[in-house]
Amino acid sequence: MSETLVSMKNISKEFSGNVVLDKVDFNIYKGEIMALLGENGAGKSTLMKILTGVYIKTSGEIYLDGSLVNFNNIKESQNHGIAIIHQELNLIRHLSIAENIFLGREPLKKAKNIDWKKLYADTKVWLDILGIKENPKELIKNISVGKQQLVEIAKALSLDAKIIIMDEPTGALTVSETKRLFEVVRDLKHKGHSIVYISHRLNEIFEICDDVTILRDGQLIAERNIKEVDEEKIIEMMVGRKLSEQYPRVSCIPGEMVLEVKGITNKFVSDVSFEIREGEILGVSGLMGAGRTELARTIYGIYKMDKGEILLDGKKAIIHNSTDALSLGIAYVSEDRKANGIVLGLDVRENITLASLKKFSGKFGNIHFAEEEASAQGYIEDMSVKTNGTKQLVRFLSGGNQQKVSIAKNLNTNPRVLILDEPTRGVDVGAKKEIYELINKFKLEGKGIIMISSEIPEIIGISDRVMVMHEGKVTDIISMEGASQENIMRLAVGKEVDEI
Repeated sequence: MSETLVSMKNISKEFSGNVVLDKVDFNIYKGEIMALLGENGAGKSTLMKILTGVYIKTSGEIYLDGSLVNFNNIKESQNHGIAIIHQELNLIRHLSIAENIFLGREPLKKAKNIDWKKLYADTKVWLDILGIKENPKELIKNISVGKQQLVEIAKALSLDAKIIIMDEPTGALTVSETKRLFEVVRDLKHKGHSIVYISHRLNEIFEICDDVTILRDGQLIAERNIKEVDEEKIIEMMVGRKLSEQYPRVSCIPGEMVLEVKGITNKFVSDVSFEIREGEILGVSGLMGAGRTELARTIYGIYKMDKGEILLDGKKAIIHNSTDALSLGIAYVSEDRKANGIVLGLDVRENITLASLKKFSGKFGNIHFAEEEASAQGYIEDMSVKTNGTKQLVRFLSGGNQQKVSIAKNLNTNPRVLILDEPTRGVDVGAKKEIYELINKFKLEGKGIIMISSEIPEIIGISDRVMVMHEGKVTDIISMEGASQENIMRLAVGKEVDEI
């Protein structure tokens, strides 16, 4: 075991009397990568926010290099060499990449004006290290979510931190971007930096980490060397039980045609056609930039369709916007729950019923609060949302529980077609299975489901058929008999299945 760089002892944290962390110990070792694991709501992010000064601990002690420290804000922790990359992107969309990376730390000339030439040159150094080809002057709003994640990483690296906390850093990255990130992380480790790595992708933990700390329900369960555990043991410690089956597939005979997409074309996708029957899950796979999300947003009316048509139950659907789509029975759960899925300033009940208020309204627009409350409470119980109740603000929920609320909001509209864009991104293994079971329940009710996912095992495990996209086009739609990881990846890069 290497030298202990950070030692957090008996850390407790309460929010309005709710104990989120209960006397937790956590260690970070010099020049090593510590995995921090646990289900959503286990306390991982809260523990790291205490370490970085975002939250003030209720009790406990923090030692850095053997000295007792207390951080009252992020600036203080940064001054001690600690940087955090949050799960939710924290960038200013209308500013450039360079301005985001060095926000508040811009190089200045003698006249105290920003030295733009140096700013862009310094940014280019970090972009090159991470393999980002975009111009430092490019606005954040014009680059993909995956590239935005890499910009967050570049921002942390630019602080020259000796401790870097990465909260779900690969959630929006492609395979090649993830590979490059791992190369950077290993290089940082070899240079003596320490990494805290939070991820629900257990294969990454075994690939990149040296040790693992596991939390459950705000308590420390174990700290182990990664060589002492396997995936099954980690899952058991995380959820407190054994998971019998990771992907609970259900059999269902498809019914009538519910959705037909014919030749959809715009600046994002070209001549896309497919169909879905009642009680069927169509998985959509492809690399980042393949046009999967853009296709979903076109069907939902967010993007204009230049050519093609959409049929619902055999009738042509006129969709000019998302309101039209929702009224016709198409619901869309966005991959970016913070921007498009939930309203952080509203409570759980208000979010769950937001898209379906007409169901709870009287003739004069008055809301039947008892019915609204019962509906929200039902989804909380069915989806195992970890919350203090329907009136808790959504911004205080963990990322995974926010995702559940976003899904519940759309399910509450009782749609004929449900489009799920990365529904389990940033969700732990236990919660993933709960979401899969809900999707299966929806399937058994005879709904048509489009599920977009970057995780090929998830696509294979849950879908009835798989549509693979490449550069805005459909490469092929394959049955489960031909849906191997190798075949899907070949199609995702634009090759035929039988090509070598």
